Amino acid sequence: MNFFVVVPTLNAAEGWSRLTPLLLESIAADRVLILDSSSTDETVNLADAAGFRVHTIARSEFNHGGTRQLAAELLPDAEILVFLTQDIELAQFDAIRWLLKAFTDPDVAAAFGRQLPRRGATPIEAHARFYNYPAQSGVRTLSSREQLGFKAIFISNSFAAYRREALMAVGGFPRDVIFGEDTVTAARLLLSGWKLAYVAEAQVYHSHSYTWMQEFRRYFDIGVLHRRQSWMLSEFGGAGGEGGRFVRSELRFLWPRHWWLLPSALIHTAAKLLGYRLGRVENLFGAGLKRRLSMNRLFWN
Repeated sequence: MNFFVVVPTLNAAEGWSRLTPLLLESIAADRVLILDSSSTDETVNLADAAGFRVHTIARSEFNHGGTRQLAAELLPDAEILVFLTQDIELAQFDAIRWLLKAFTDPDVAAAFGRQLPRRGATPIEAHARFYNYPAQSGVRTLSSREQLGFKAIFISNSFAAYRREALMAVGGFPRDVIFGEDTVTAARLLLSGWKLAYVAEAQVYHSHSYTWMQEFRRYFDIGVLHRRQSWMLSEFGGAGGEGGRFVRSELRFLWPRHWWLLPSALIHTAAKLLGYRLGRVENLFGAGLKRRLSMNRLFWN
């Protein structure tokens, strides 16, 4: 199976020692494409020294979907494209091999692995990983939306792989989204009759401890995505029910051992809700205000 690993980077030198050791143990260096957004640190030099392929774009050209689509176009011989983000750490040397096993089923178009809390993660960020990335693997089809609703198209390009043939058949990654290109693509794949695989045996460390303002901005962007790609909600249902289940799970998780974090969790929840609702009506705001409210500010330039 001919595959390549793609890592979009921007000033990734600080976390390089977490990302690369197991990556270099598990696959040949020339199977890795670093797609760099004009870093000003040692990222490109480190990538060259490791033997990785490097392609540089202007920072202003970065787009979550468009940049990954560029990678697909730069690697026309790849059967499978594995995407990582620069802040992950492989939890096992064969994590990518585990992920690739999903493609032995010719109907699987995309697969994503399990994300574990990073070392030193707060209880709140740890719960988010345990909730969204369970220990059981599974395969989703279009009929999964009847049980899972919007969750049927959950996937994360922090650690995911795509069958290039299927990806290109649905138009590739969207170039015009603020982020969430993985979710949009997953929806298109399911609607086209392909399967999505979750491979719990393939594991990385990856989590974030967001401030309430960062949560607000991230969820503002999610609201923007859902307003502009409203067909996803029509096809797979709204995200509100899943959000409620997450909050209830979080409160149950924190109460026995981390009860003092409950006020913080509720503040974060309120910030997410407010950000999301404002994002859903972003058409009422000017570009300058949207840039200040957004996590992905380059999108508004």
